[in-house]
Amino acid sequence: MTHIAPPKPDKFERATPADAPVRARRWPWAVLALLALGGGALAITLRSGGAPPAHPSFPTPHVTVATSRQATVTPETTFLGQFSAVDSVELRAQVGGTLTSIGFRDGQIVHKGDLLFTIDPRPYQIRLAQANAQLDTAQARDALSGVELWRARQLKRSDYGTAESVDQRSADARSAAAAIAAAKAAVADAALDLEFSRITAPFTGKIGAHQVSVGSLVSGSRGGTSPTTLLATLVSLDPIYLDFDMSESDYAAFRRAHPVGSPTEPVAIALDGETGFPHRATLDFLDNAIDRASGTIHARATVPNPDLSLTPGEFARVRVATGAPFPALLVPPAAIVPDQSRQLVLTVGPDGTVIGKPVETGPLDHGLRVIRSGLAPTDRVIIDGLMLARPGAKVIAAPGRIGPEG
Repeated sequence: MTHIAPPKPDKFERATPADAPVRARRWPWAVLALLALGGGALAITLRSGGAPPAHPSFPTPHVTVATSRQATVTPETTFLGQFSAVDSVELRAQVGGTLTSIGFRDGQIVHKGDLLFTIDPRPYQIRLAQANAQLDTAQARDALSGVELWRARQLKRSDYGTAESVDQRSADARSAAAAIAAAKAAVADAALDLEFSRITAPFTGKIGAHQVSVGSLVSGSRGGTSPTTLLATLVSLDPIYLDFDMSESDYAAFRRAHPVGSPTEPVAIALDGETGFPHRATLDFLDNAIDRASGTIHARATVPNPDLSLTPGEFARVRVATGAPFPALLVPPAAIVPDQSRQLVLTVGPDGTVIGKPVETGPLDHGLRVIRSGLAPTDRVIIDGLMLARPGAKVIAAPGRIGPEG
């Protein structure tokens, strides 16, 4: 009879539930063994002189501090303006004819009385000669009427003439005198036309490009009742106006500061690309009404321009005092730190601790920011090294100075 042995269990066969308690009892001893090994390693490390790394220490930052600058500040507002000529004229012909010469270069500075254009004068010379001849004729008739009147009066005294004859000769004498006056007026009229054939500069200024060429037939009218030919334009340059507009609120502030009389206030002007406001002018005109559409009022300053460097149409900034002077503290704009909805100035206390002080700021004055409140004159303000300072930290303060920046 064949003996069949039972199969041996597979070495990968999963443990039965009966083996689970035995394995569970082995886990705590394994954990304790691992902890013991770790503790021994730590004890060996400590005995060998090792230590946990320490946090690095940073040096105390250095900053520059200064007390705020005290000054009397005048509230000022800056406006954008545009230059315009005091005098500007279109040169047009007052008599017609052929243009025979142009006496300037385009863009040239011309002076009052300089000859600019010449229109063919010959027709007007002929008219003047005719008027002079008519004047001579009238004067001859006047002389004859005077002699005839004398004869009529002599005959009347000797009873060889009549009173009617004397009256007739008296009327002829008066007519002759009137003819002389008319002839003189015709001479003046012809002389004026001849004068207008030479077009001269009415004032000193800069002339533009000529609009007609030599040989062109131009139209003219002394009264402007008929079309005339534009020859060129001329503008004055010294002095020159700077026109700008004030808002209603700025105008009200200006009037509160200057309540009496017409404005004659000094203002400062800066051209494009200039630092500061190096030019001086006088505010001498305010319009008589506020524009309803824009809510602004037109203002004008007169600017000296002796070197003729300013040009009509050019833009510039004008700074106008719009309030009464008041004492204020000034700090550099870079010393003011924004903090959410407020602004801070970082100061250094006697013990070297950084203190942040909320402040109320005002406008710029010569490059420095006006501090309206929140800062004392004795506070030491950090003006350099702000990136290294934070409220509550210690710093090493070096003295500095705040001066005007513009």
